[in-house]
Amino acid sequence: MLSRKQKDDVIKGVFFAIASISIVILALIMFFLFKEGLPIFNYVSVKKFLFGHYWYPTSEPPDFGIFPLIVGSVLVTLLSSCIAVPLGVMTAIYLAEIASPSLRNIVKPVVELLAAMPSVVIGFFGMVVVAPFLQDYFDLSTGLNLFNASLMLAFMSIPTICSISEDAIFSVPKELKEGSLALGATHWQTIVRVIIPASLSGIITSVILGMSRAIGETMVVLMVAGGAAMIPESIFDPVRPMPASIAAEMAEAPFRSEHYYALFAIGIVLFIFTLLFNMVADHISHKYRQVGAATL
Repeated sequence: MLSRKQKDDVIKGVFFAIASISIVILALIMFFLFKEGLPIFNYVSVKKFLFGHYWYPTSEPPDFGIFPLIVGSVLVTLLSSCIAVPLGVMTAIYLAEIASPSLRNIVKPVVELLAAMPSVVIGFFGMVVVAPFLQDYFDLSTGLNLFNASLMLAFMSIPTICSISEDAIFSVPKELKEGSLALGATHWQTIVRVIIPASLSGIITSVILGMSRAIGETMVVLMVAGGAAMIPESIFDPVRPMPASIAAEMAEAPFRSEHYYALFAIGIVLFIFTLLFNMVADHISHKYRQVGAATL
């Protein structure tokens, strides 16, 4: 019969082993990614790879400039965030502070259900419904473009932003809200001047995580972004973000060829972008964390 301390030690060891396995798996993925991606710089300089304007990996000689791919990823992420952030945060505020409990119990499961929708379904909707509408309404040559991809990514990011923001708003101590109302503030003034500042850490974290999901999404941008590796001049031009290039070309790249190494190097750039997003989210979460009712 194990003593209480021995049981605690066993449980602690199990959790430590699970956490260690997760870290080891992540480290192995990083090692493989860098091992397969760094050899491209034996053929092309880092500057030409990151800032070159031409991506023609199968031409003679090949061009491995991924700057249009980086610009496409950044623009798609920023435009989708401009759509998703206001909608997600305002929906969270409405559900947490304004909606009746019965309405909240209906709407919140629907919003969370959207987060589980497969990305290929959203991409198919963008191809079949949104693309023809954009093409006809705006008289475009194609409806598969930057704006279409941003709409679909915003549709995917809103549930993440809404759910995390709502949890952050609910975690605000009730004493803060009651104190504001007791001092004569209206409900709207309390939301703007007390509740939102107190939950700012969670809201900003949700925004950054939503952007992180948008920049790393593959299937949607592969289906609806247009697939043109060029710098767009308007939001209705086709683009080719980094994940779409990897997904579209990896099966065609000969093993251990320059093209193969270049695609893994794109993966390194994408990994760094995502890592930076998560580091910023973690920093902001700790910097603006609300500890108790007396911290404001």
